[in-house]
Amino acid sequence: MKKILVTGGCGYIGGHTIVDLINNGFDVISVDDLSKGSERMMLGVEQVLHRKVKNYKVNLCNLEDTEAIFNENPDIVGIIHFAAFKSVPESVAEPLKYYRNNLQSLVNILQCAQDFGVHHFVFSSSCSVYGNTTQLPVDELAPLAQAESPYAHTKQIGEDICRNIATVNDDFNTILLRYFNPVGAHESAIIGELQEKPENLVPVITQTAIGKREEMHVFGTDYPTRDGSCVRDYIHVMDIANAHTRALQYLIDGKNQERCEVFNLGTGNGVTVLELIHSFEKVTGQKLNYKLGPRRAGDVVEVYANNNKAKELLGWETKYSLDQMMDTAWRWEVAMKKEAANVGLN
Repeated sequence: MKKILVTGGCGYIGGHTIVDLINNGFDVISVDDLSKGSERMMLGVEQVLHRKVKNYKVNLCNLEDTEAIFNENPDIVGIIHFAAFKSVPESVAEPLKYYRNNLQSLVNILQCAQDFGVHHFVFSSSCSVYGNTTQLPVDELAPLAQAESPYAHTKQIGEDICRNIATVNDDFNTILLRYFNPVGAHESAIIGELQEKPENLVPVITQTAIGKREEMHVFGTDYPTRDGSCVRDYIHVMDIANAHTRALQYLIDGKNQERCEVFNLGTGNGVTVLELIHSFEKVTGQKLNYKLGPRRAGDVVEVYANNNKAKELLGWETKYSLDQMMDTAWRWEVAMKKEAANVGLN
Protein backbone atom coordinates (compact mmCIF):
# COMPACT_ATOMS: atom_id res chain seq x y z
CA MET A 1 0.00 0.00 0.00
CA LYS A 2 1.27 3.47 -0.88
CA LYS A 3 1.87 5.61 2.21
CA ILE A 4 0.32 9.07 2.26
CA LEU A 5 1.00 11.84 4.77
CA VAL A 6 -2.11 13.86 5.63
CA THR A 7 -1.36 17.10 7.45
CA GLY A 8 -4.19 18.40 9.62
CA GLY A 9 -5.57 14.87 9.79
CA CYS A 10 -7.47 15.58 13.02
CA GLY A 11 -9.49 18.33 11.38
CA TYR A 12 -12.89 18.22 9.70
CA ILE A 13 -11.92 17.60 6.07
CA GLY A 14 -8.63 15.90 6.94
CA GLY A 15 -10.33 13.25 9.07
CA HIS A 16 -12.95 12.44 6.44
CA THR A 17 -10.24 12.28 3.76
CA ILE A 18 -8.24 9.76 5.79
CA VAL A 19 -11.32 7.52 5.82
CA ASP A 20 -11.69 7.81 2.04
CA LEU A 21 -7.98 7.23 1.38
CA ILE A 22 -7.81 4.07 3.49
CA ASN A 23 -11.08 2.77 2.03
CA ASN A 24 -9.44 3.17 -1.38
CA GLY A 25 -6.36 1.14 -0.50
CA PHE A 26 -3.87 3.73 0.73
CA ASP A 27 -1.83 3.58 3.93
CA VAL A 28 -2.06 6.86 5.85
CA ILE A 29 -0.17 8.65 8.58
CA SER A 30 -1.31 11.98 9.99
CA VAL A 31 0.38 15.02 11.46
CA ASP A 32 -1.69 17.41 13.56
CA ASP A 33 -0.52 19.45 16.55
CA LEU A 34 -4.13 19.60 17.83
CA SER A 35 -4.08 23.40 18.04
CA LYS A 36 -7.25 23.36 15.91
CA GLY A 37 -7.80 19.65 15.28
CA SER A 38 -9.15 17.20 17.83
CA GLU A 39 -8.18 13.81 19.23
CA ARG A 40 -11.92 13.10 19.13
CA MET A 41 -11.78 13.24 15.31
CA MET A 42 -8.98 10.68 15.09
CA LEU A 43 -10.71 8.37 17.58
CA GLY A 44 -13.81 8.58 15.39
CA VAL A 45 -11.80 7.90 12.23
CA GLU A 46 -10.35 4.79 13.84
CA GLN A 47 -13.82 3.68 14.91
CA VAL A 48 -15.15 4.08 11.36
CA LEU A 49 -12.17 2.22 9.87
CA HIS A 50 -11.76 -0.42 12.63
CA ARG A 51 -8.03 0.24 12.65
CA LYS A 52 -5.46 2.58 14.20
CA VAL A 53 -4.07 5.59 12.36
CA LYS A 54 -0.76 7.06 13.50
CA ASN A 55 -0.88 10.79 14.25
CA TYR A 56 2.27 12.79 14.96
CA LYS A 57 1.56 15.66 17.33
CA VAL A 58 3.94 18.03 15.59
CA ASN A 59 3.77 21.72 14.74
CA LEU A 60 4.78 21.95 11.08
CA CYS A 61 6.25 25.39 11.70
CA ASN A 62 9.09 23.49 13.41
CA LEU A 63 11.23 22.20 10.54
CA GLU A 64 13.35 19.84 12.64
CA ASP A 65 10.31 18.08 14.12
CA THR A 66 8.72 17.89 10.67
CA GLU A 67 11.86 16.34 9.17
CA ALA A 68 11.78 13.68 11.89
CA ILE A 69 8.44 12.41 10.52
CA PHE A 70 9.99 11.89 7.08
CA ASN A 71 13.10 10.26 8.54
CA GLU A 72 10.83 7.79 10.34
CA ASN A 73 8.71 7.22 7.19
CA PRO A 74 11.04 7.12 4.17
CA ASP A 75 8.31 5.41 2.12
CA ILE A 76 5.92 8.40 1.93
CA VAL A 77 4.88 8.78 -1.73
CA GLY A 78 2.37 11.63 -1.45
CA ILE A 79 1.25 14.48 0.78
CA ILE A 80 -2.18 16.05 1.22
CA HIS A 81 -1.73 19.34 3.03
CA PHE A 82 -4.72 20.56 5.05
CA ALA A 83 -2.95 21.95 8.12
CA ALA A 84 -3.82 25.65 8.40
CA PHE A 85 -5.79 28.07 10.51
CA LYS A 86 -9.07 28.85 8.74
CA SER A 87 -11.19 31.34 10.71
CA VAL A 88 -11.86 34.42 8.58
CA PRO A 89 -12.75 36.72 11.55
CA GLU A 90 -9.72 35.54 13.54
CA SER A 91 -7.47 36.14 10.54
CA VAL A 92 -8.76 39.71 10.31
CA ALA A 93 -8.11 40.25 14.02
CA GLU A 94 -4.72 38.47 14.08
CA PRO A 95 -3.24 38.58 10.57
CA LEU A 96 0.36 37.85 11.60
CA LYS A 97 -0.76 34.66 13.34
CA TYR A 98 -2.28 33.47 10.06
CA TYR A 99 0.61 34.47 7.81
CA ARG A 100 3.13 32.89 10.17
CA ASN A 101 1.27 29.61 10.69
CA ASN A 102 -0.24 28.97 7.28
CA LEU A 103 2.79 29.95 5.21
CA GLN A 104 5.64 28.71 7.39
CA SER A 105 4.03 25.29 7.76
CA LEU A 106 3.57 25.09 3.98
CA VAL A 107 7.17 26.11 3.29
CA ASN A 108 8.44 23.48 5.73
CA ILE A 109 6.32 20.64 4.35
CA LEU A 110 7.38 21.54 0.80
CA GLN A 111 11.02 21.64 1.91
CA CYS A 112 10.63 18.12 3.28
CA ALA A 113 8.87 16.95 0.12
CA GLN A 114 11.84 18.22 -1.88
CA ASP A 115 14.53 16.88 0.48
CA PHE A 116 12.95 13.44 0.90
CA GLY A 117 11.89 12.90 -2.71
CA VAL A 118 8.09 13.07 -2.31
CA HIS A 119 6.82 13.92 -5.79
CA HIS A 120 3.03 14.14 -5.33
CA PHE A 121 1.47 17.03 -3.41
CA VAL A 122 -2.18 18.06 -3.00
CA PHE A 123 -2.83 21.52 -1.54
CA SER A 124 -6.03 22.38 0.30
CA SER A 125 -7.12 25.70 -1.13
CA SER A 126 -10.44 27.53 -1.14
CA CYS A 127 -12.92 29.34 -3.35
CA SER A 128 -12.07 32.37 -1.22
CA VAL A 129 -9.07 32.89 -3.56
CA TYR A 130 -11.52 34.19 -6.18
CA GLY A 131 -12.48 37.10 -3.94
CA ASN A 132 -15.67 38.93 -4.81
CA THR A 133 -15.95 37.45 -8.29
CA THR A 134 -18.58 38.44 -10.81
CA GLN A 135 -18.11 35.33 -12.96
CA LEU A 136 -20.81 32.68 -12.48
CA PRO A 137 -20.41 29.81 -12.36
CA VAL A 138 -16.77 30.27 -11.36
CA ASP A 139 -14.27 28.19 -13.34
CA GLU A 140 -10.57 27.67 -12.69
CA LEU A 141 -9.58 30.36 -15.21
CA ALA A 142 -11.48 33.12 -13.40
CA PRO A 143 -9.11 35.90 -12.34
CA LEU A 144 -8.30 36.03 -8.65
CA ALA A 145 -9.64 39.23 -7.13
CA GLN A 146 -8.21 40.92 -4.06
CA ALA A 147 -8.51 38.61 -1.06
CA GLU A 148 -11.28 39.56 1.36
CA SER A 149 -9.32 38.39 4.44
CA PRO A 150 -5.80 37.47 5.54
CA TYR A 151 -6.96 33.81 5.58
CA ALA A 152 -7.92 33.99 1.90
CA HIS A 153 -4.67 35.81 1.15
CA THR A 154 -2.66 32.95 2.71
CA LYS A 155 -4.43 30.57 0.31
CA GLN A 156 -3.58 32.77 -2.66
CA ILE A 157 0.06 32.98 -1.57
CA GLY A 158 0.10 29.23 -0.80
CA GLU A 159 -1.06 28.46 -4.32
CA ASP A 160 1.70 30.69 -5.72
CA ILE A 161 4.32 28.94 -3.58
CA CYS A 162 3.21 25.50 -4.81
CA ARG A 163 3.14 26.73 -8.42
CA ASN A 164 6.63 28.22 -8.13
CA ILE A 165 8.09 25.02 -6.68
CA ALA A 166 6.53 22.96 -9.46
CA THR A 167 7.91 25.33 -12.09
CA VAL A 168 11.54 24.77 -11.07
CA ASN A 169 11.33 21.14 -9.95
CA ASP A 170 10.85 18.64 -12.79
CA ASP A 171 9.79 15.75 -10.56
CA PHE A 172 7.40 17.68 -8.29
CA ASN A 173 3.72 17.60 -9.23
CA THR A 174 0.99 19.41 -7.34
CA ILE A 175 -2.76 19.87 -7.46
CA LEU A 176 -4.54 22.86 -5.93
CA LEU A 177 -8.08 22.02 -4.83
CA ARG A 178 -10.38 25.01 -4.39
CA TYR A 179 -13.43 23.97 -2.44
CA PHE A 180 -16.61 25.85 -1.93
CA ASN A 181 -18.74 25.13 1.18
CA PRO A 182 -18.06 21.70 2.75
CA VAL A 183 -20.94 20.50 4.94
CA GLY A 184 -22.41 17.34 6.46
CA ALA A 185 -20.84 14.37 8.18
CA HIS A 186 -19.88 10.76 7.57
CA GLU A 187 -22.96 8.59 7.01
CA SER A 188 -22.18 6.65 10.21
CA ALA A 189 -22.55 9.88 12.26
CA ILE A 190 -19.35 8.85 14.05
CA ILE A 191 -17.33 11.78 12.68
CA GLY A 192 -18.40 15.25 11.58
CA GLU A 193 -17.67 18.93 12.07
CA LEU A 194 -16.49 19.78 15.59
CA GLN A 195 -17.19 23.48 16.28
CA GLU A 196 -18.26 24.86 19.62
CA LYS A 197 -18.89 28.32 18.15
CA PRO A 198 -19.25 27.73 14.41
CA GLU A 199 -19.03 30.47 11.82
CA ASN A 200 -20.37 28.23 9.04
CA LEU A 201 -24.08 28.15 8.30
CA VAL A 202 -24.90 24.43 8.55
CA PRO A 203 -23.59 23.85 12.10
CA VAL A 204 -25.34 27.08 13.11
CA ILE A 205 -28.56 25.54 11.77
CA THR A 206 -28.07 22.22 13.58
CA GLN A 207 -27.05 23.91 16.84
CA THR A 208 -30.18 26.07 16.69
CA ALA A 209 -32.39 23.06 16.03
CA ILE A 210 -30.94 21.07 18.92
CA GLY A 211 -31.16 23.96 21.38
CA LYS A 212 -27.53 25.05 21.73
CA ARG A 213 -28.60 28.38 20.25
CA GLU A 214 -31.89 30.14 20.89
CA GLU A 215 -32.19 31.44 17.34
CA MET A 216 -30.28 32.09 14.14
CA HIS A 217 -30.29 34.97 11.70
CA VAL A 218 -30.60 35.14 7.93
CA PHE A 219 -28.50 38.12 6.87
CA GLY A 220 -30.17 39.85 3.96
CA THR A 221 -33.48 39.17 2.23
CA ASP A 222 -33.25 41.78 -0.53
CA TYR A 223 -30.44 40.38 -2.67
CA PRO A 224 -31.14 39.91 -6.41
CA THR A 225 -31.58 36.13 -5.98
CA ARG A 226 -34.53 33.70 -6.13
CA ASP A 227 -35.72 34.48 -2.62
CA GLY A 228 -33.59 37.47 -1.65
CA SER A 229 -31.00 35.52 0.41
CA CYS A 230 -27.35 34.83 -0.51
CA VAL A 231 -26.43 31.93 -2.80
CA ARG A 232 -23.61 29.46 -2.06
CA ASP A 233 -22.39 26.11 -3.36
CA TYR A 234 -22.71 23.53 -0.55
CA ILE A 235 -20.92 20.21 -1.01
CA HIS A 236 -20.82 17.13 1.19
CA VAL A 237 -17.56 16.58 3.06
CA MET A 238 -17.24 12.98 1.80
CA ASP A 239 -17.49 14.21 -1.79
CA ILE A 240 -14.68 16.65 -0.97
CA ALA A 241 -12.69 13.82 0.64
CA ASN A 242 -13.06 11.57 -2.40
CA ALA A 243 -11.80 14.34 -4.67
CA HIS A 244 -8.54 14.42 -2.69
CA THR A 245 -8.11 10.67 -3.11
CA ARG A 246 -8.76 10.98 -6.84
CA ALA A 247 -6.42 13.96 -7.20
CA LEU A 248 -3.62 12.05 -5.51
CA GLN A 249 -4.18 8.96 -7.67
CA TYR A 250 -4.25 11.21 -10.75
CA LEU A 251 -0.75 12.45 -9.87
CA ILE A 252 0.57 8.99 -8.98
CA ASP A 253 -0.70 7.63 -12.31
CA GLY A 254 1.07 10.46 -14.14
CA LYS A 255 -2.13 11.72 -15.76
CA ASN A 256 -1.49 15.38 -15.00
CA GLN A 257 -0.82 17.47 -18.08
CA GLU A 258 1.04 20.17 -16.16
CA ARG A 259 3.15 20.05 -13.03
CA CYS A 260 0.65 22.30 -11.23
CA GLU A 261 -3.07 21.94 -11.92
CA VAL A 262 -6.12 23.58 -10.32
CA PHE A 263 -9.56 22.05 -9.71
CA ASN A 264 -12.78 23.51 -8.30
CA LEU A 265 -14.69 21.30 -5.87
CA GLY A 266 -18.35 22.22 -5.76
CA THR A 267 -21.65 20.71 -6.85
CA GLY A 268 -22.15 23.36 -9.51
CA ASN A 269 -25.51 24.26 -7.96
CA GLY A 270 -26.18 27.50 -6.16
CA VAL A 271 -28.40 27.18 -3.08
CA THR A 272 -29.89 30.11 -1.19
CA VAL A 273 -29.73 30.41 2.59
CA LEU A 274 -33.50 30.02 2.82
CA GLU A 275 -33.46 26.95 0.53
CA LEU A 276 -30.86 25.39 2.83
CA ILE A 277 -33.04 26.06 5.87
CA HIS A 278 -36.15 24.63 4.15
CA SER A 279 -34.22 21.50 3.13
CA PHE A 280 -33.13 21.00 6.74
CA GLU A 281 -36.67 21.43 8.06
CA LYS A 282 -38.08 19.03 5.47
CA VAL A 283 -35.52 16.28 6.04
CA THR A 284 -35.42 16.42 9.85
CA GLY A 285 -38.95 17.52 10.74
CA GLN A 286 -37.38 20.19 12.96
CA LYS A 287 -38.81 23.72 12.87
CA LEU A 288 -35.99 26.25 12.98
CA ASN A 289 -36.20 29.43 14.99
CA TYR A 290 -34.70 31.90 12.55
CA LYS A 291 -35.04 35.64 12.12
CA LEU A 292 -34.77 37.60 8.88
CA GLY A 293 -32.44 40.56 9.15
CA PRO A 294 -30.41 43.14 7.23
CA ARG A 295 -27.42 42.34 5.07
CA ARG A 296 -24.08 41.60 6.72
CA ALA A 297 -20.98 43.51 5.63
CA GLY A 298 -18.57 41.50 3.48
CA ASP A 299 -21.01 38.85 2.25
CA VAL A 300 -20.80 37.97 -1.42
CA VAL A 301 -24.20 37.91 -3.12
CA GLU A 302 -23.79 34.73 -5.12
CA VAL A 303 -21.03 32.21 -5.83
CA TYR A 304 -21.03 28.64 -7.12
CA ALA A 305 -18.61 26.42 -9.00
CA ASN A 306 -18.11 25.20 -12.50
CA ASN A 307 -16.86 21.68 -11.68
CA ASN A 308 -16.53 20.30 -15.22
CA LYS A 309 -12.74 20.04 -15.06
CA ALA A 310 -12.77 17.80 -11.96
CA LYS A 311 -15.46 15.63 -13.54
CA GLU A 312 -13.62 15.22 -16.82
CA LEU A 313 -10.02 14.78 -15.63
CA LEU A 314 -10.38 13.26 -12.15
CA GLY A 315 -13.47 11.18 -12.96
CA TRP A 316 -15.07 12.73 -9.90
CA GLU A 317 -18.81 13.02 -9.34
CA THR A 318 -20.66 14.38 -6.33
CA LYS A 319 -22.85 11.69 -4.76
CA TYR A 320 -24.69 13.51 -1.98
CA SER A 321 -27.81 15.62 -2.53
CA LEU A 322 -28.64 18.73 -0.52
CA ASP A 323 -31.15 16.73 1.55
CA GLN A 324 -28.48 14.11 2.32
CA MET A 325 -26.08 16.86 3.39
CA MET A 326 -28.65 18.16 5.85
CA ASP A 327 -29.58 14.68 7.05
CA THR A 328 -25.99 13.67 7.87
CA ALA A 329 -25.30 17.04 9.52
CA TRP A 330 -28.35 16.62 11.76
CA ARG A 331 -27.62 13.00 12.68
CA TRP A 332 -24.10 14.06 13.64
CA GLU A 333 -25.45 16.86 15.85
CA VAL A 334 -27.81 14.38 17.57
CA ALA A 335 -24.94 11.91 18.03
CA MET A 336 -22.80 14.60 19.68
CA LYS A 337 -25.63 15.41 22.09
CA LYS A 338 -25.96 11.73 23.07
CA GLU A 339 -22.21 11.46 23.51
CA ALA A 340 -22.13 14.52 25.75
CA ALA A 341 -25.00 13.10 27.83
CA ASN A 342 -23.19 9.78 28.23
CA VAL A 343 -20.02 11.58 29.34
CA GLY A 344 -22.09 13.46 31.91
CA LEU A 345 -23.43 10.19 33.29
CA ASN A 346 -19.97 8.64 33.74
